[in-house]
Amino acid sequence: MRLVARLGGVLRRTAWQAVPTVIGIVILNFCLLQMLPGDAADVIAAESGSATVEGMAALRAHFGLDLPAMQRLLGYLNALAHFDLGMSPRHNLPVTTLILSRLGATLLLMGTALGLALLSGIQFGAVMAVTVGRWPDRILSIAALLFYSTPSFWLGLMAIVLFAVKLGWLPAGGNVTIDAGLTGWAWAADHARHLVLPALAMAGFFVAIFSRLTRAAMLEVRGQDFVRTAEAKGLGPFAVTLRHVLRNALIPVTTVAGMHIGTLLGGSVVIEVVFSWPGLGRLALESVLSRDYHVLLGILFLSSLLVIAANLLVDLLHAWLDPRIQVR
Repeated sequence: MRLVARLGGVLRRTAWQAVPTVIGIVILNFCLLQMLPGDAADVIAAESGSATVEGMAALRAHFGLDLPAMQRLLGYLNALAHFDLGMSPRHNLPVTTLILSRLGATLLLMGTALGLALLSGIQFGAVMAVTVGRWPDRILSIAALLFYSTPSFWLGLMAIVLFAVKLGWLPAGGNVTIDAGLTGWAWAADHARHLVLPALAMAGFFVAIFSRLTRAAMLEVRGQDFVRTAEAKGLGPFAVTLRHVLRNALIPVTTVAGMHIGTLLGGSVVIEVVFSWPGLGRLALESVLSRDYHVLLGILFLSSLLVIAANLLVDLLHAWLDPRIQVR
């Protein structure tokens, strides 16, 4: 019961801090989008061939684009307070429906990439720290430097050329084989095959970051007094490394992982376009090209909520990794 009460208090305090932050992000995004040239009426009129003065005025009045910017901002904030993200002029659908139809694909890609990056980066960093100065450390350090300096889109394109075009092992794009009629485990396996290349391409950069950070953190922790005390009590090297050194070294690693959730969201735009992955990244790019600012504002709003939630989970994880840290 005490744990539930503490978590409830943390959530209430986080909500009070998050609400003004999210409102500020929404206002800033709205103002930045107003500075961009054109709007949805320009794109729709150009595509339909009705780019006349009367047609443009009718479209702007229909979508509410003829109102002053301040009035539109207040109207959007009022709708947001009622959990309404508005309508998409481009798709003629509620923004919430569009986002929810793409959210699962993006969360699956991000979660898989982040999980691969954390598992691989922590393992490689631990090996580098244990074998510091020897050949495994040097080889993995060079590999981490290569992954860190390689753009994710180039890594994705080379993966498509090698594994999809040359070897034919994995599909080049999409998230499922179209018209295959697969169900059950066959559908899940096909979905996993489509997920491999984009997840690896997105994870490469973060594997380099987490491995180098784990190495540095473990070397720093290894020189502290409590590690020498554990060794003096007779604990073996494996137990000392796993229970004391690695566990305390995970705190900065998880901190950086939480901070990079926004970077993952931004990187998903490039990866989803390269691999034709039907997620929020592609939807955001399509919204920019079609000037569908309501959809873009909804995606940015949801992204800010995901980043705040991720950092809250990281704070709770820190309290579990180190009992000396109290969640306040």
